[in-house]
Amino acid sequence: VRLVESGGGSVQAGGSLRLSCSASGLSASSRCMGWFRQASGKKREEVAGFDAHGSTIYKDSVKGRFTVSKDSAKNTLSLQMNNLKPEDTAKYYCTSEPCRGRTWYPSIDGYWGQGTQVTVSS
Repeated sequence: VRLVESGGGSVQAGGSLRLSCSASGLSASSRCMGWFRQASGKKREEVAGFDAHGSTIYKDSVKGRFTVSKDSAKNTLSLQMNNLKPEDTAKYYCTSEPCRGRTWYPSIDGYWGQGTQVTVSS
């Protein structure tokens, strides 16, 4: 299993970034993909993902600013991030999780990549 993230960088508050993730070595049909992030010294937190029904789930603080999308045929996942805020600064990870009904969250049962750093300055 291999997941590779790209697209991170440094932007000013209000700017945009688009993260991409390419997945290989797993059956996308039985997994639900999404993004989590981890800021320095803080706990991991889910950002956005797809549930078992293909619906999107977002962390409250990113709703209306972030959009997660996927291309199942290509096994890719994207995260469009608009109106970025300094509190969005973190390392972002693409993760493939077991599907769990109407929920999505990162867990020890997931696979994830090396992450990509997003830094938002005020």
